[in-house]
Amino acid sequence: MSFLKSLFGWGKADATEAEAAASTPAVEHKGFAITAAPFRNEGQFQTAGTITKMVDGALKEHKFIRADRHASLDDAVTFSIAKGRQIVDERGERLFN
Repeated sequence: MSFLKSLFGWGKADATEAEAAASTPAVEHKGFAITAAPFRNEGQFQTAGTITKMVDGALKEHKFIRADRHASLDDAVTFSIAKGRQIVDERGERLFN
């Protein structure tokens, strides 16, 4: 299917949307960096992101994907950041155990 998408030009909007989401700056929350990374799924944008923190000189990373979907990329980015903050608030340092 991806061959057909590239052959007929389908999927170009997805690449632009992915670039827009990737260009969203990380948000600092309680010493953690939260980056939104929503992706298109069944015509909507799925909540997703990455939480990182430098721990003992090593960069630790936790990726998350949630079932929530949104009609617009902006809404998905906003909600992904909020969900990342909630994860940090609930789990804190235990996130990387």
